Amino acid sequence: MLEPLSSLLRPQKIEDFAGQKDILLPISSFLDSKYIPSMLFWGPAWTWKTTLARIIAKKMDAQFRELSWVISKKEDLVEIIKQAKINFSFAKASIVFLDEIHRRNKAQQDTLLPFVEKWIITLIWASTENPWFYINNALLSRCRTFVFKQLEPEEIFDFLKKNLKKIYQKYPEIQINDEVLTLISKLANGDLRTWINILEASILYKWKWKLNLDDVQKNTQKNIYYDRDGDEHYNVISAFIKSMRGSDVDATAYRLQRMIKAWEDPLFIARRMIILASEDIGLANSNALLIANQAFDAVQKVWFPEAEFALFHAAIYLAKSAKSNAVYKSILDTRKAVEEFWNLEVPIHLRNSTSKLTEELWYWAEYKYPHDYKDSKVEQQYLPDKLKWKKFFE
Repeated sequence: MLEPLSSLLRPQKIEDFAGQKDILLPISSFLDSKYIPSMLFWGPAWTWKTTLARIIAKKMDAQFRELSWVISKKEDLVEIIKQAKINFSFAKASIVFLDEIHRRNKAQQDTLLPFVEKWIITLIWASTENPWFYINNALLSRCRTFVFKQLEPEEIFDFLKKNLKKIYQKYPEIQINDEVLTLISKLANGDLRTWINILEASILYKWKWKLNLDDVQKNTQKNIYYDRDGDEHYNVISAFIKSMRGSDVDATAYRLQRMIKAWEDPLFIARRMIILASEDIGLANSNALLIANQAFDAVQKVWFPEAEFALFHAAIYLAKSAKSNAVYKSILDTRKAVEEFWNLEVPIHLRNSTSKLTEELWYWAEYKYPHDYKDSKVEQQYLPDKLKWKKFFE
């Protein structure tokens, strides 16, 4: 009875897993061939990456060692490598599981490279952060990368349903119907540990009773998966910008609310809207830039919770606005021209005459002053000779 439900339901073999089919299929093939390459498991912290590594080691009859690079020392790794060399001489596999590898610098990661190359160890490492930002390319190229995904509610429901027998063995007096399982699966937000804890907290709350929806609601804390310094931070803001650019007001409002609920910096959101106002709306509606700037100022003045009004006001306005990227294209085209030709001479008639010598060279002499002509418009060359037929704005 003392064993927590999360431990009781932990998968003991690959067939016990929920979801992750894209990962489990190739790993099953490796196990069938009796060969396991070094691998990187990248994904949220609640997807049983460590559990899968243990299952692999057991199936391969390999020595299995776990290290967390948050608390481990260099001496721990040295001892593991020493034992792995002995195992290697007796043709016994050594699997080393390193958790949170992104927390070590690339020089420290390099110490593993020769042992991975020579197959002295099979390295399985886990990271919740994007490995391409934090992990040495030499190590990445020698490992198969598997991306763990958040579970869908249907996958969580199926897992719960399949494991009801184990749950009833621990809590024989409890009755759980499909309606409760469905609610838990939705509230879990893809987090395996969360939904197991929700279930157990609900059971303990209503000990020896039939669980109902109210019991589950009372023992649930809704958490939004959102890492303010990682991939999801950039994924959500990217979706927010693209929704406004695509004039999808509903998606714009939803993404904005998700960032607000996750306590994203509201000034960061406002700054991105200022950029979009010029990049994607531009001259199609010059008021968009004014609205975005006013939203930024309003957020600074009132902050949360009232700042939410200003952010939604601006975001919905930008999403509904007409769009034009002519300004953006003009930036790209002029940048390309400057980088290609650099210091092209200014036409003589546009130059500033500052001395008798420049007057004798006819600086400014043939300049046509626009206000001397009808509607203040006159045809004359403003661009350098090499670019005089170039159109930088359409």
